[in-house]
Amino acid sequence: MAIRVNPLSLILCISLFIASSHSQQLTTTFYQKSCPRFEQIMQDTTTNKQIASPTTAGAALRLFFHDCLVEGCDASVLISSTPFNKAERDADINLSLPGDGFDVVVRAKTALELSCPGVVSCADILAVATRNLVTMMGGPFYNVKLGRRDGVVSRASRAELILPKPTMSMNRIIKIFTSRGFSVQEMVALTGAHTIGFSHCSEFSSDIYNYSRTAQSDPSYNPRYAAGLRNACADYKKNPSLSVFNDIMTPRDFDNSYYKNLPKGLGVLRSDRALTMDARTRPFVELYARDQKKFFEAFGRAIEKLSLYGVKTGRRGQIRRRCDSFN
Repeated sequence: MAIRVNPLSLILCISLFIASSHSQQLTTTFYQKSCPRFEQIMQDTTTNKQIASPTTAGAALRLFFHDCLVEGCDASVLISSTPFNKAERDADINLSLPGDGFDVVVRAKTALELSCPGVVSCADILAVATRNLVTMMGGPFYNVKLGRRDGVVSRASRAELILPKPTMSMNRIIKIFTSRGFSVQEMVALTGAHTIGFSHCSEFSSDIYNYSRTAQSDPSYNPRYAAGLRNACADYKKNPSLSVFNDIMTPRDFDNSYYKNLPKGLGVLRSDRALTMDARTRPFVELYARDQKKFFEAFGRAIEKLSLYGVKTGRRGQIRRRCDSFN
């Protein structure tokens, strides 16, 4: 009896196998022989940068998310635009990415090129820098497998199409994550990255000024908090770089206070506050608010999974000489 195979199913299975095989080629000891000082150089660079600029951890974490969700974790977000190509970093949604995130990668790349030229990818540097900085801020340690190669595509239009925006509905945000193989629980755990870092006033100004005919701000805010945000952001039109901490209570600690803040109306972004209003996400917000250990375990697993998303190996990528341009 002949067995009929659906060609679409076959293509999907092959794609999943290829994606899986690429992540299996990665290993935590990838640079042990080719760049023995890799871990030490990364630790020294991230520590020194964080001490000099305390916003680096939040900046690198956001940069890492914005990189991985678009073309996979391939450092495509680091590429500068040319007259012939508007790159990811110049997409409207990425214009607010803080410079410290880019700078820590450039510093590490410079040091590594002196020690072992042409060996370490920018994608691996960003992944390890993010992990080191999360741990420095008191967050969980998680394994980062190595051997990613740098991508050869970076388009602003792709970033605009794919990255979640704070004004999107929860349905749409969940779909962005589930279409990439992440569960709702993993999405809520990853959003806990907002325990550090900051948001620019322009990202939420429509929620705190002239929200409606009857309310100056979105009623899901704590009223005193909304008034404080209006005060802090008063000059945001003249000064577009004005920003506020995502976590008002412990902005310099990677902890679970972000989740504790949300039911009190202390979430900066609309998408933050929406997590407590949706029946699919609320149970996980409540769980992580109660139990920091469970949050750390879930975040560690989820970001480790994210770090393997869409990685390039072998001929599918390159080791860039400079992180901001293709070879």
